[in-house]
Amino acid sequence: MSVSLTPAAACHVAKSLVKRGSGIGLRLAVKTSGCSGFAYALEFVDRVNADDECFETNGMKVIVDSRSLGMLAGTELDFVREGLNEGFKFNNPNAKANCGCGESFAV
Repeated sequence: MSVSLTPAAACHVAKSLVKRGSGIGLRLAVKTSGCSGFAYALEFVDRVNADDECFETNGMKVIVDSRSLGMLAGTELDFVREGLNEGFKFNNPNAKANCGCGESFAV
């Protein structure tokens, strides 16, 4: 069970941490919300909690709490640019359905 970043996502996170001035990585979590039942939550992390799992990929850390890990195992986080828009794209093998916005899912 792991969570990974593509090279593009890792580069974006690294640049964001430098701009922020601190942090050790990116937290990926699941919260109850969105059209499909669950939504992804992202935040920069300054420290790892006791119940967190830490994955390192492409030189960056992704931190996932134990409650979210079951729904996120195997997820690859990408950073894409489409026309004038850019943002994270979640490639989650556990998602049975995705909302049209791409940010919420059902398992």
